[in-house]
Amino acid sequence: MMRLLVGFLLACFLVSQAQLALGEEAQRSPNIVLIFIDDMGYGDVEFNGAKGPRTPNLNQMAAEGMKFTDFYVGCAVCSGSRTALLTGTHYQRLSMNPVLFPNSNQGLHPEEQTIADMLHDVGYRTACVGKWHLGHLPPCLPTYQGFDSYYGIPYSNDMWIDPANKLAADIVLREGVTMQELKDGVTKKNVVPLMRDEEIIEYPCDQNTITKRYTEEAIRFITSDSDKPFFLYLPHTMVHLPLHVSKEFQGRTEKLIWDAIEEVDWSVGEILKTLRDEGIAENTLVIFTSDNGAAVGSSLPLRAKKASVYDGGIREPTLMWWPGTIPAGSVCDEITASIDVLPTLAKLCDGKLSGRRIDGVDIRSVMLTENTEGPRESFVLMHGEGTVRHGKWKYYPWQEKKQGRDAPQGRTPSSEPVQLYDIVADIGETTNVAAQHPDVCEQLQEMYNQHVADIKATKRPTAPLIRSQDAKPPTHPKQKKSK
Repeated sequence: MMRLLVGFLLACFLVSQAQLALGEEAQRSPNIVLIFIDDMGYGDVEFNGAKGPRTPNLNQMAAEGMKFTDFYVGCAVCSGSRTALLTGTHYQRLSMNPVLFPNSNQGLHPEEQTIADMLHDVGYRTACVGKWHLGHLPPCLPTYQGFDSYYGIPYSNDMWIDPANKLAADIVLREGVTMQELKDGVTKKNVVPLMRDEEIIEYPCDQNTITKRYTEEAIRFITSDSDKPFFLYLPHTMVHLPLHVSKEFQGRTEKLIWDAIEEVDWSVGEILKTLRDEGIAENTLVIFTSDNGAAVGSSLPLRAKKASVYDGGIREPTLMWWPGTIPAGSVCDEITASIDVLPTLAKLCDGKLSGRRIDGVDIRSVMLTENTEGPRESFVLMHGEGTVRHGKWKYYPWQEKKQGRDAPQGRTPSSEPVQLYDIVADIGETTNVAAQHPDVCEQLQEMYNQHVADIKATKRPTAPLIRSQDAKPPTHPKQKKSK
């Protein structure tokens, strides 16, 4: 009897040790869902004080996860921001343009390591569902950058088709478009293709259903029968202009932008519900953020919007959700950035960095524990005329504008040659205190100068896009085509 009892206890001990080991392995290899919204501002979501659109699913995600109040992206517009996110590297160091177009000749070099490359190499299955915008032809498409599959619009939805893209044999043509028009290179602004992997499968893309279809595609990927961990990159086309929503969300609020925000919120809810239903929520990290500030919506209480390096253009609504691992209802007010995602996931997922120079840092310490001092003391950005965030200070090495999108509203611009704001006390960047703190300005100017010199000295090349010799040129719809 005693031997049976000892044997039973020993068996229980071994089972418990195995379960612990499996739990530790699961924690080392979490699933990753990275949701990247287009043109959503800091003030477009209820968890940051929005009063128009309702975002109950994001509210719940914030209640169950961590809100990042000072999360910066690597560019105030599309392609540069996506480059920084996926490579952990400032887009200027990789010689990328801030915005690519269908008539661009260069894209992200496939030798650069993306998050997908890194995770694929350690056994993850990977998918990109949504807006790519890092090169719409080989060798710059997602399937050349570590993703097993791609489904989405290859650039911004206000652009046009490139006749060089390969057409699927079963392409769906809509709105009276003919194959002859495609072969002749007929293009229209705001009329874009939908791609699967490396082929166009629908033209023009039905943008009214695009948020819904991205969500359905993402859920199919999550629920695929596989024992491998997965990385889902979900860069939504919305809420970029022109705005579109599905029938269920049309007229839901008094503004189309709010309808689009509410449909994106619905999409987030569907993703989280799927993770719970599949029993994998506790082993999945979901990151939600935006590529730049609001174009149509609100970046309040921050100053300015998309394309500006004031906080309203580069400081984004951000949540991270990992039940049982990230403290529920927590807030991180440390300086963090999109370039930090890749090195952080490398540590969480046992990924191996390529050894190439990157700019991000590991932020696990602030992700996994509340009220912890972060590893990033400053964030320097040379986009536009440049800026430095250092502690409570936000510095601009240029004089405040008298007109244009960056000009102050309702007051006379400062006459100081540079700008310095206490971003904690003055979140709207209304009072230039450069004259009162010349020592701080000198320190941050030197920091900015060193950053620019370093970037210029260590640039790496983009990759030329490969187009067939007989393809019509991707002429802008407003330009006359050459005869």
